[in-house]
Amino acid sequence: MASIWKQPATLEGLNAMNHNTLGSALGIQFTELGNDYVSATMPVNASTVQPFRILHGGASVALAETLGSVASTLCIEDLSAWTAVGLEINANHLKSVREGGAVTGTCRPVRVGRQVHVWQIEIRDEKGDLSCISRLTVTIVPIRS
Repeated sequence: MASIWKQPATLEGLNAMNHNTLGSALGIQFTELGNDYVSATMPVNASTVQPFRILHGGASVALAETLGSVASTLCIEDLSAWTAVGLEINANHLKSVREGGAVTGTCRPVRVGRQVHVWQIEIRDEKGDLSCISRLTVTIVPIRS
């Protein structure tokens, strides 16, 4: 299968791009880059849990949007003229994850058009159980000077 990415990418490069962002504050690390998907892990710790010591839904959404935004950026041919901007995100939280360990999000395309990208992100616990499923819609807009 041919790659959908229009930008060259490595895990090292994606993790470097994530430095000094919300993603790095939450401990998000890119772990896999395939021809049509990207994956990242996030710890379930004091930075990502809610007061009842389970993974905060907002942290799951941040992981999902990080993955989808990066995926859209990799699909843009001319990054000097265009940028990816989140338009809408939803998430269904299906199973709680207790503090300790990590979750892994995997982002795959639903549709990658010229101006609109739709991504599905599945977030699983360390046992592989689905914790959250999210859909992110991204619009590709010209960069303003």
